Amino acid sequence: MDLSNLKPAEGSVNNNAKRVGRGQGSGKGGTATRGHKGAKSRSGYSKKIGFEGGQMPLQRRVPKFGFTNRNRVSYQGVNLDTIQQLVDEKKITDTLDFETMVSLRLARKNELVKILGRGELKSKVKVSAHKFTASAQAAIEGAGGEAVTL
Repeated sequence: MDLSNLKPAEGSVNNNAKRVGRGQGSGKGGTATRGHKGAKSRSGYSKKIGFEGGQMPLQRRVPKFGFTNRNRVSYQGVNLDTIQQLVDEKKITDTLDFETMVSLRLARKNELVKILGRGELKSKVKVSAHKFTASAQAAIEGAGGEAVTL
């Protein structure tokens, strides 16, 4: 290695970059390649999300309808057949509480859980949840288990 074969590191030199806004002598002075007037020539310009060049945007063309209840309480449903499957796979033995449901990814930690009545439960399981349907509670207690409301 000597002075004849030294060269800069890969990517460190960029000879084709426009040096804009550096005065008239640069050949890119004045408008700095932005053209004349208009929003795009100004500093701080950013196109709004959904902007369609002045055409009425889609989110304003489509009619609004319906009603959203701000006080709605939504529950993550867990069915009896899912609980029975967990027992069959030996992932739970005699209790199913909220922490276990979160660890088994049946629900997230900030969700409310409602036990639903699809399928049948053959095993004796103590289930803790925020809500139960009447059929699910009857099935759990019919199998000798216990339904605990959190």
